Amino acid sequence: MWIAQTGFGFGAIALIVVPVLLVLFFLSMLVRQYRRCPSNRVLVVFGKVAGKRAAKCIHGGGVFVIPLLQDYAYLSLEPLTVEIDLTQALSKKNIRVNVPSTFTIGISTEPDIMNNAAERLLGLNENDIAAQARDIILGQMRLVIATLSIEEINQDREKFLDLVNKNVNFELNKIGLEVINVNIRDITDESGYIEAIGQKAASEA
Repeated sequence: MWIAQTGFGFGAIALIVVPVLLVLFFLSMLVRQYRRCPSNRVLVVFGKVAGKRAAKCIHGGGVFVIPLLQDYAYLSLEPLTVEIDLTQALSKKNIRVNVPSTFTIGISTEPDIMNNAAERLLGLNENDIAAQARDIILGQMRLVIATLSIEEINQDREKFLDLVNKNVNFELNKIGLEVINVNIRDITDESGYIEAIGQKAASEA
């Protein structure tokens, strides 16, 4: 036979074919394990990662996920709207105010804050994330209002908004979120004190 005549036996063929097949197999594994990250998501790789971190976060680009040693999941960067129905918040002079607000929040792409999101929010749905954010926002708004008088809240609403934004953002960062926008819809009190201040200012104008 031709193989016998040339001395080119099955063993020699195997020495060529098997390494080629192994290379093709590993290349296909690499292709399958390469994960790209869309611009509206954060790719979280967890398991055995470099350093002392529990997970590695990627925004944009891609990364190889090592089989058996690592796994991956995504966090959405889509904004969340959180309605805050704050009532009876105690101000500095013990007058209770109502401050209904709308907060737009989202997962931050700042590296340290993004890692917080991977640790605190991975696996949660939008409702769970919004619930955590709502508790933080309500608490921080009450704290800010407690440091200001009704006059300060009513007359300098920009300052009030800045304080709320700063305090809320600082606490949200701890779980991986950031404030995108704040809309304070109204500021009222049941005693009518704010309305009386407005009427007095109008009469003196």
